[in-house]
Amino acid sequence: MDLRGWDERHRAQPGAGEECVTPLLAQTLSDGRVRDLVPGRALDLACGAGRNALWLASHGWQGTAVDGSSVAIDILKGRNPSIDARVADLETHEYVIQPDSWDLIAMLYYLQRDLFEPAKRGVVPGGIVIATAHIPEPADPRMTPFRLAPGELAGYFKDFEILHRYEGPSHDPAHQRWVAEIIARRPLEPPAARLTRERSPRP
Repeated sequence: MDLRGWDERHRAQPGAGEECVTPLLAQTLSDGRVRDLVPGRALDLACGAGRNALWLASHGWQGTAVDGSSVAIDILKGRNPSIDARVADLETHEYVIQPDSWDLIAMLYYLQRDLFEPAKRGVVPGGIVIATAHIPEPADPRMTPFRLAPGELAGYFKDFEILHRYEGPSHDPAHQRWVAEIIARRPLEPPAARLTRERSPRP
C-alpha cells in the first residue's frame, strides 16, 4: 500500500488497530530483561497513528514518532501534542536517524532493510533496537518484499547483544500473521573509546 492508501485507511478508520501498545515493546520495558534501561529518548519509526509512541510517552519516554502518512501523524498529534510527531517518507530517507542519539529505536511491523544499519548506529552504546516483521508461515510460505526470510532478522544484529529472538505466530492481537522479533542491545564501549568519542568534535 502506498502513502496515499495509508492516508485513506487512517482517514476512514482513525486509529483502527491502534488501541493497545505492541505487547513485545511493553514487555521489554517492564519485565527487566534489559538491564539498566531507564526512560530516555525513543524513536518510533513507521509509527502509524501512534499506539506505541503514546504508550512510551505515558511511561516517561521522550518520544519522536515518524510516519509517511500525514493523516496518521495528525491523529497522533491530536492525541498527545507533546510527542515530536513528524511526517516523512522513510523509503526515500526523508528522515535521517542521527547517530548515537537514541536510547530506544522501535521498528515494529515495518520492513525496510536499509533502515537496520542506520537504526543500529542511531542508538547510544547500551541502547536497544526492537524490531518485528512478518515472515512466511506454513499456511502461506510465499516470500514477498514485505516478508523476511527465516533467520534473516537476527542476521542484521549479529554484532549486537541479542536479548530476545523469536519466529512464529504473533502474540499481538493486532497482527495475526507469523512474525520475526528481535530485541538487540548495542554493546557498551570501553571507557577509553567512549572518552575519545565524547571528545571528538561534532560535524
